[in-house]
Amino acid sequence: MAEEGVKRKSGRLHAVERLLAAIEYPERVPNADGPSMLRVDGKEMFVEESAGRIVLSHVLTEDDSLFPTLAAYAAGRMLRENATLAHGGRTAFLWQEAPADADDRTLVRLFETFADSCDWWRARVDERGKTGAVEISEAVIRP
Repeated sequence: MAEEGVKRKSGRLHAVERLLAAIEYPERVPNADGPSMLRVDGKEMFVEESAGRIVLSHVLTEDDSLFPTLAAYAAGRMLRENATLAHGGRTAFLWQEAPADADDRTLVRLFETFADSCDWWRARVDERGKTGAVEISEAVIRP
């Protein structure tokens, strides 16, 4: 089998391990085979390889009452970024993916753009928490 769970039978590094090496992540992730948690700017980001894709995700809030407000931003953000806002249970989260066999430059770009998206969305969540409910018309598309 593979050494320390890092390499597949073919000897190829898992996409998660390649991403971590490409971004020079300072810590070792214990489980390259399943979802792994990364600490980025004091926040949790999850990364996993699934169905030939490498997927990054970040929980924005577990306050499901914020989802309609966040959803109002989603259409405008789709024009600017590849990250996708999603809702599961009571959780609003952001995710983005790339092919698992992407080159290192693509993996670095995936990580950087996703981290930037997380920052923008976290700012909206923080804004909403400070100002209370924000009424947004359904016709508004925000960048």
